[in-house]
Amino acid sequence: MSNSLFRTKKIESILAEGGDDPHGGHGLKRVLSMKDLTFFGIAAILGAGSFSSLGGAVFHGGPGVVILFIITAIACAFTAFCYSEFASRIPVAGSAYTYAYASFGELFAWIIGWALIMEYSIGNIYVAYSWSDYFTSLMEKMGVHIPQYLCTSYMEVKHAMAAGSTNPDVLEAYKTAPVIGGLKIIFDLPAFIINILITLLVFRGVKESRNFSNVMVILKMIVVALVIIVGGYLVFSHGLTPNWTPPNDEGVHSFMPRGFSGVMAAVSGVFFAYIGFDAVSVLAEEAKNPQRDLPRGMILSLVICTVVYILLTLVLTGAVNYKNFDGVGDPLAFIFEKQNLNVGWMQFFVAIAAVVAMTSVLLVFQMGQPRIWMSMSRDGLMPPVFQRIHPKYKTPSFATIVTGLVVGLPILFTDKTFVLDFTSIATLFAFVLVCGGVLLIPRKVKEAGKFHIPYINGQYIFPLIVVASLFLAHQLSASYFTDMFNFDFGSNEDYTQGKQSFMDMATPNITLIIFWLSALTLAVVTFLKKYSLIPLMGLITCLYLLTGMTKNNWAWFLGWLLIGLVIYLLYGYKKSKLAN
Repeated sequence: MSNSLFRTKKIESILAEGGDDPHGGHGLKRVLSMKDLTFFGIAAILGAGSFSSLGGAVFHGGPGVVILFIITAIACAFTAFCYSEFASRIPVAGSAYTYAYASFGELFAWIIGWALIMEYSIGNIYVAYSWSDYFTSLMEKMGVHIPQYLCTSYMEVKHAMAAGSTNPDVLEAYKTAPVIGGLKIIFDLPAFIINILITLLVFRGVKESRNFSNVMVILKMIVVALVIIVGGYLVFSHGLTPNWTPPNDEGVHSFMPRGFSGVMAAVSGVFFAYIGFDAVSVLAEEAKNPQRDLPRGMILSLVICTVVYILLTLVLTGAVNYKNFDGVGDPLAFIFEKQNLNVGWMQFFVAIAAVVAMTSVLLVFQMGQPRIWMSMSRDGLMPPVFQRIHPKYKTPSFATIVTGLVVGLPILFTDKTFVLDFTSIATLFAFVLVCGGVLLIPRKVKEAGKFHIPYINGQYIFPLIVVASLFLAHQLSASYFTDMFNFDFGSNEDYTQGKQSFMDMATPNITLIIFWLSALTLAVVTFLKKYSLIPLMGLITCLYLLTGMTKNNWAWFLGWLLIGLVIYLLYGYKKSKLAN
């Protein structure tokens, strides 16, 4: 019996469980081609982020936010290489959870499996809310009115009323809601219904889900292409290209009117637009040739979506001055409104595209979670019922139903702000462990037809990058490091007026200090161990993005991990197959 919290699972034993055998005993159908996997990747990436967070990113960064899309895509590409390396070695369901089990050990595997619930299940609650917003808007354009109290979350109305909101939709929901037993009946019915329909589709089988997803992606890409073509034509024909170099506060025309710091202020919105490409790796056990097709599917979907994001950003910033995107939640439709390009029929098509985009994201994430639970159940960390395969549909049936409940029930009593805080930090944490895990597993002999992450010796290059980054940070701001260690916020107006607590103000300083200490430690270890540069770059870029998380992000995340740790110690640690 092994009592170690860090007991690892050998890659050979993972493959022996049936995941690498097309006729393995676990019975998942291998029906997904490289095209299917690429489409699933596009379905996950080109969704809620692009249709909701793009406007805020453009407002912060101006046309120069294009550069940030490229930087973030490169950071995600480093991570995609690491996912691809693991997917090539361990072509089974489970994604980052399975990879962490083989590299860091059981405790970290449990932590990442528990964190992925935040990315897939809780993240899908946010997507369901966003889907509902676009769906009700589309219905309004078609002359179908859904009562506000049936398309608004209860907590959203409660918090808005407590804050004295004057939002007409919120006020209408509060005033018109029926009362039963003294309780106002307010909930998001469209979000609840779409969750049920997606759960039923995923329950039926991966082949049906694949066909539905492929159709959704084709429709979505057609409408997005239409936005780019029509918007781009109008930008050039109307002579709006000067919007790409708007004047800054000093009156100087610039591609980055708020400077590079303004571009970097959009990092959270831009990163959110890329969340989802890792969901492709969860489908490893249903891919026809996972060692070859999974890496290609992930990287190809990243490249396609990056090109789309760049073109969309150029169209948006060419059509309308970047300052006008403040608070715009539907930027693709916004540019075609009367005061801008004035193309009414395009607004209708964009509304359809948004509903399609959200549906495809819901589908991919709803497929991911049951397969992670199935993998954890196989290892004994969760009850055996989670690995039950439906005899007819060949899907993890019980885990799929539970996922539907985990997403559906909180829709009735949460709101978008609450669930969004959970999502991006869990995703980045998963990325960090996957990139770090590649550094820990031994290098393998190259095999024809399988993906191999290129080995670039980082012994001298990575320490040089860290030192150069330190020098550049100091050159850009002479007070950068003194400000980092300055915890005296007595002169800050938000702090003195009680708008922000000490921890609110101190969190960015603390996370930056931890980041630079981690970077220096990695530089020293890399010099001694000759680590590969690509996973190092994935690791360090994701660690830097974590420095942008707020105190509330960290509080919810650490609280969630603490609950998971208690469950692991009470059940998983004793029931684990590696314990015997």
